[in-house]
Amino acid sequence: MRDLTSFRIAVTGGAGFLGSHVVSALRARGCRGVVVPRKAQYDLTREEDVRRFYAQHRPDIVIHLAAVVGGIGANRENPGRFFYDNLVMGALTMEHARRTGVGKYVAVGTICCYPKFTPVPFREDDLWNGYPEETNAPYGLAKKMLLVQAQSYRQQYDFNAIFLLPVNLYGPGDNFDPASSHVIPALVKKFVEARASGASEVPVWGDGSATREFLYVEDAAEGIVRATERYDGPDPVNLGAGFEISIRELADRIAALTGFTGRIVWDVEKPNGQPRRLLDVSRAEELFAFRAATNFEAGLKQTVEWYMKSAAATLVAV
Repeated sequence: MRDLTSFRIAVTGGAGFLGSHVVSALRARGCRGVVVPRKAQYDLTREEDVRRFYAQHRPDIVIHLAAVVGGIGANRENPGRFFYDNLVMGALTMEHARRTGVGKYVAVGTICCYPKFTPVPFREDDLWNGYPEETNAPYGLAKKMLLVQAQSYRQQYDFNAIFLLPVNLYGPGDNFDPASSHVIPALVKKFVEARASGASEVPVWGDGSATREFLYVEDAAEGIVRATERYDGPDPVNLGAGFEISIRELADRIAALTGFTGRIVWDVEKPNGQPRRLLDVSRAEELFAFRAATNFEAGLKQTVEWYMKSAAATLVAV
């Protein structure tokens, strides 16, 4: 196992939802040489900024989390931006890591890399057996190119790059902006606001039949750090919790946790997204002893409570 405490570690996206937890997990292990490139100083879609970051900070390890992300609506509205920005950030940060002698590059992809009709549970060997779900294909394919780049750089340059595939994340501190949030924070915000305003119904996209798997953000951070410590192989590795829940059941649970007692109206004119999502998580356990620790009910309750407290504090401040 690699002792990370003596390394300079760059975490792109380290100020974001997942990144802040990765930084915390590293520091909890005693890592002091952690640096986070902020967009105001380093725009990772610009090669000169990437080159300058590596020249100034000389990291030994790079954990690449920076991404332009969003839910189905944001993906449908910004397919070009989601493709270009994610593709370029990955290509530039890995290329300059190679040029400057970085010892390890940890590329973090997305479950959106998988084909639309992947057999359930999703196994890493099925990653190339079809085209991704259309609403998020540009984003998924851009992130998938990190795997191609990692494997080709390993073959030609003997560059140590690994590729991880986390499932949908959730937890306190998530992005609750309805223009760009994913399903759990979007639903939490909708139900909390509906209860506060006395609304009798809440609209939700799709028909509720699609299923999703969710990984608590602290668990995801632990998985990424463990892979950084213990895994140096060429094969992609799933990071998940190994369960699935329908969007309909998820909405019912969130409504109950927020105290919303009105009606949920399913907007079947809007897309469901990928029909099912459930990962085979055995490879992560075998290769670097990772297994999700947080019970979904407990994690969801903590997320709802965090948002309700945060929303109440915002109203008081206003």
